[in-house]
Amino acid sequence: MSALDRVRRLLGKEDVLSIARRYFVSNGFDGTLTAIGVVVGAVLSGVPDGATVIKIGAGAAVGLGTSALWSVWEIERAETRAEIRRVERAMLTDLDDTRIQREQSGARVVHAVASGLGPLIGILITLLPFVFEGTVFSMVEAALASVALGVGVLGAFGAYMGSISGQRWYVAAARMGLAGLVVAVINVFLPG
Repeated sequence: MSALDRVRRLLGKEDVLSIARRYFVSNGFDGTLTAIGVVVGAVLSGVPDGATVIKIGAGAAVGLGTSALWSVWEIERAETRAEIRRVERAMLTDLDDTRIQREQSGARVVHAVASGLGPLIGILITLLPFVFEGTVFSMVEAALASVALGVGVLGAFGAYMGSISGQRWYVAAARMGLAGLVVAVINVFLPG
């Protein structure tokens, strides 16, 4: 079985998909809110150009992406090892190099990648207007567009989670998007 077939098989398992989805959305939420905070703070602090905001945001993306990937890798490694040991004790057999062990390892990779991609996507989409600062947008306009994009990303996360859970997607979208506005407003009123 090829690696792509194994990934497809893993993503077909609801337990693997649901955990990956949680990590992706949770860390995407964190990344998006961080980007909104970085954008508003940078503009209010007098950062002179969009390229500098992008550099600051890229640093945040690297930090949050690495944190999300690494922590989930280690968390899932410990949890899956503990689960395999419980099964081994119950079955009185060693599960090294078995399908169970390989699927657990594959699931760990899927979870870690989903976790790391969430903040990267949230941050990079939110920072996008600063690519056009100086040509299409002023710094303030880029910040406003960036906050709007961030709120949209948060709303998309909410709509997606609302739709899979049977909630009204637009209510879930509004709840998630509101967090972005709250972060922007709090940053505007911070001293300094």
